[in-house]
Amino acid sequence: MVDMSGEYRIKAPRARVWEALNDAETLGQCIPGCESVEKTGENEFTGRAVIALGPVKAKFSGKVQLTDLDPPNGYRLNGEGTGGIAGFGKGGAVVTLIEEDPETTLLQYTAEAQVGGKLAQIGSRLIQSSAKKIADDFFAKFAVKVAGDEAASQAAG
Repeated sequence: MVDMSGEYRIKAPRARVWEALNDAETLGQCIPGCESVEKTGENEFTGRAVIALGPVKAKFSGKVQLTDLDPPNGYRLNGEGTGGIAGFGKGGAVVTLIEEDPETTLLQYTAEAQVGGKLAQIGSRLIQSSAKKIADDFFAKFAVKVAGDEAASQAAG
């Protein structure tokens, strides 16, 4: 079991951050190794990504469902993915958006994941550090993208 949490300050209004968290194109641009993300239902996405966890690199296909939606405050996401012979992963996260001021949003998350197959054999510390790096890479890109989009829309408006 992998548990992690983090927080990121995003220079954009909470409504804009919420919108981006629910946009397949934005998510696809921010997920490390992402090949595709598609919205398949009201609150469901599928996707493919090439992910390296320690020495194991594999193409994962998976799906994510959003539950406990509380716009624009947050939601819970539940996901699972398979990476062929590399194994599988499943888990969830609670994402909370806090308005610090009209132009700044604090994004907090707590997540847990389980892995099986070859992935489970590489050691929990390595999986934990790899998962944390993937999350950090995602949120760093996400924060820049959302803040950049916000700056562009302000300049246009």
